[in-house]
Amino acid sequence: MISASGLPASAGVGFKPQHFADIIGGDQPIGFVEVHAENYMGAGGPPHAQLAALRERYALSVHGVGLSIGGAAALDAEHLSRLKTLCDRYQPARFSEHLAWSSHGDVFYNDLLPLPYTEQTLARIVEHIDRVQTTLRREMLLENPSTYLAFVESTIPETEFLAEIAYRSGCGLLLDVNNVFVSAKNHGTDPSSYLAAFPIARVKEIHLGGHEEQADDEGAPLLIDAHGSPVADPVWALYESVIARTGPLATLIEWDNDVPAWPQLASEARAANAILDRAANARAA
Repeated sequence: MISASGLPASAGVGFKPQHFADIIGGDQPIGFVEVHAENYMGAGGPPHAQLAALRERYALSVHGVGLSIGGAAALDAEHLSRLKTLCDRYQPARFSEHLAWSSHGDVFYNDLLPLPYTEQTLARIVEHIDRVQTTLRREMLLENPSTYLAFVESTIPETEFLAEIAYRSGCGLLLDVNNVFVSAKNHGTDPSSYLAAFPIARVKEIHLGGHEEQADDEGAPLLIDAHGSPVADPVWALYESVIARTGPLATLIEWDNDVPAWPQLASEARAANAILDRAANARAA
């Protein structure tokens, strides 16, 4: 069994059941797999049988999408309890969630919704993260969002907001480079400037994924964080610049929609590993 101390500094993939035979059948260009927590909150069955087999061979990252960390109400105690049961069962190397909200009262939305960056929101998120980390008895990583609008109420830049959350709560950060690119293009800002200001020392995992190019109601370009296509060249370039600063870090390839056959996903993992290897060699030189 792999230690829960941390993920290997190599590429990983978001696990899809149709890839199980390929992944388990031989050596693959991955060091870890990531699963969405909410898909494994049942007691047993084929999903758990597959996950147990994968956990014997690879490090595991558990990624939550339903805690509603930024929600106005208290965290759902039953959901948090199920999450603890899952983490206790598999002892993942990392657990992460999103800087977003997804529920209100008894209503659960099939989306990760944005937040105003204010002192009030900051205090609430820190309180929620403290409860999660205390309950799970492990560090949580918080992921930067992809956004499509900005709140006039916001008084704190997103990078400062994330840095303050990490400082006050002691959590780590998950840097989604595609989200940076999507948000910057949608807001007309510079993704490289955002990354220069990001609290990079707190980053312990990176996500890469594809996006769609659409148009808004007025015909202006709009990027959507769709996770249904290869990583775009500008995102690869941003990722390489990040890894040059940080050194090799665990890097996940996300592909959740229009999921391809395993060879294409493995090719994306190899591309990430090539960048990680170059960074490792540059540091050793």
